[in-house]
Amino acid sequence: MVFHVTLEQAEDGWVVAECPALPGCVSQGHDEQEALENIKEAITAWLWAEDQKAMAARPHDARPPLVVAL
Repeated sequence: MVFHVTLEQAEDGWVVAECPALPGCVSQGHDEQEALENIKEAITAWLWAEDQKAMAARPHDARPPLVVAL
């Protein structure tokens, strides 16, 4: 998967990375490289959390879901 990410220098010196396609998916790092590594982890965690919420909201008598790995 491909996501666009924005990088901004914060007043405190940190580099803030945000994925606009995923509301609230933000991370930071001491430099751009660290911020990019951290936002990748944040994107993975954001997607996992959304999947968990969706599974919890399913009817209990629904057909068991299949797992698809990307």
